[in-house]
Amino acid sequence: QLVESGGGLVQPGGSLRLSCVTSQYTLDYYAVAWFRQAPGKEREGVSCISATDTSTYYTDSVKGRFTISRDNAKNTAYLQMNSLKPEDTAVYYCEADLWGSCNLRSENEYDYWGQGTQVTISF
Repeated sequence: QLVESGGGLVQPGGSLRLSCVTSQYTLDYYAVAWFRQAPGKEREGVSCISATDTSTYYTDSVKGRFTISRDNAKNTAYLQMNSLKPEDTAVYYCEADLWGSCNLRSENEYDYWGQGTQVTISF
């Protein structure tokens, strides 16, 4: 029910903006998080934006480089990724949790997720 887009291949230091959209429900009431999974690694929480006060949360490795935002009028959430590094290479998944608490440690609380978009950082 969530559709991610915006992934691709960029060089280190470059930028990408991921989008997450749904047409099946109102995203306003959902905390929206981005998780990522690199080859051979567990899925990890990257960032989250709350449904209520739009508080934002980031894992340490992306603080200062990534920015999460949402546009409720468009039913869309975004992840702006700057200063990308090879270690950011992963499949990025958007996940939504109804009135969620933005738990980046576990995706078990999330109600919906997308198919993912590939982000590759390489020369």
